[in-house]
Amino acid sequence: MSTSFTTIAEASALLAKRAVSPVELTKQCLAQIKALDGTLNAFITVTEERAMADAKAAEARIMASKALGPLDGIPIGLKDIIDTKGILTTCHSAQLIGNVPDADATCAIKLAEAGTVLMGKLSTHEFANGGPSFDLPWPPARNPWNPDHFTAGSSSGTGAAVPSGMILGGLGTDTGGSIRGPAALCGIAGIKPTYGRVSRAGVSPAAFCLDHIGPMAWTSEDCAMMLQVLAGYDPADPACAKVAVPDYTAELPLGAKGLKIGVIHHFHETDNKVSVGTQKGIDDAIATFRALGAEIREITLSPLQDWAACGSIISMTERPAAYTEMMKHSLDKFGERLRNRLLMSLFISGTDYVQATMRRRELCTELALAMANVDILITAAQPKEAPQINDIPQWENLEQPNFTMPFNVSGYPAMSICSGYGAGGLPVAMQLVAKPFAEATLFRAAHAYEKATAWRDVRPKLDFAKPMAEAAN
Repeated sequence: MSTSFTTIAEASALLAKRAVSPVELTKQCLAQIKALDGTLNAFITVTEERAMADAKAAEARIMASKALGPLDGIPIGLKDIIDTKGILTTCHSAQLIGNVPDADATCAIKLAEAGTVLMGKLSTHEFANGGPSFDLPWPPARNPWNPDHFTAGSSSGTGAAVPSGMILGGLGTDTGGSIRGPAALCGIAGIKPTYGRVSRAGVSPAAFCLDHIGPMAWTSEDCAMMLQVLAGYDPADPACAKVAVPDYTAELPLGAKGLKIGVIHHFHETDNKVSVGTQKGIDDAIATFRALGAEIREITLSPLQDWAACGSIISMTERPAAYTEMMKHSLDKFGERLRNRLLMSLFISGTDYVQATMRRRELCTELALAMANVDILITAAQPKEAPQINDIPQWENLEQPNFTMPFNVSGYPAMSICSGYGAGGLPVAMQLVAKPFAEATLFRAAHAYEKATAWRDVRPKLDFAKPMAEAAN
């Protein structure tokens, strides 16, 4: 197997043993990009020179027995709303063509200080909202399991780049599901940590009180390794929490035995009924957890529609605040989808917003009480397998309540992991949720499930790739 298809954990072990070099691993990822990205559009900017420089520096450290840690030499990518010093940062928008920041975002600094190899900047939906769009300077990312299908968004490029071996891990952002949606449709793991767990300084805002940053990778263990270096207090982000960072991999060997897992059946069976494949994945996962020694309980919350309406009003009100000057002076530079969403938000009143924030407090109290005697919640991450990319309605976000918004509203950590493959061989997923700052418990449960199932052994066929010899030219 090509080492570009190892996990972060596997590659880290190979690098530590000097069985593979960071330069070799980086060259393989670059070959994947050259072979695949003409179809998948996962990257806005490929930073080949930076990647090779990073890889050579990592190799020198490893050969001198001075590795910076388990991520030293690991190829990664950053969603293109994350500032990178001296590197084009566009937010996938005509508004920021030619924008080159003079400083790195905190999350970019932390990954660089851990020794990661920056492969480039990844596609998103415009300003992390409203896609797929076909009227922007760069095309939307496509699903590596079938390029005719959608990735979900807005961390679309990260969702496409990980399973196709272009990177081993990457960063996404999540305001209403933008990490967990692409993770679900692209068959990878993606975690939205607790609100305030990871600094957002230097990252283009969407909705201040809902925005999160988190890792996306092939496995939950890989996500744990990335979150280990990302988490921590940063005074540059006023919402960042002063909470100690635990060892996120310490609980992975404990398995699922003894965990108390609540299932929110009505979210995915009544409130927004999921596809046959998605339902089977969740049902089989519940059976797997039970067989592993977990205790399964029924959890009932307010209807999914309540959570979605509350979060949507907050999100739609706060987003225009981030782009007031652009709306005043260059509204026409936004793509149609985002422009229409921003304009629609002008019809939401201050009273609507205050009522939504009041309802939010009620819903958060309800969730805290419901989780008092459980460790983990399970529901869907996406309602079905990836749809055709050309069939996404402009107002899709308002047609059905999504499964991810409740945990932006609450700020609780939530993770999407692959739970099988459904119609057309496309991935299906489930969402796991934990109490605030209990990401280690999420990783424990997810890792136990991944080890008990075969889904992490299945990769997309990528039969649309250019021949490697052609890609290398």
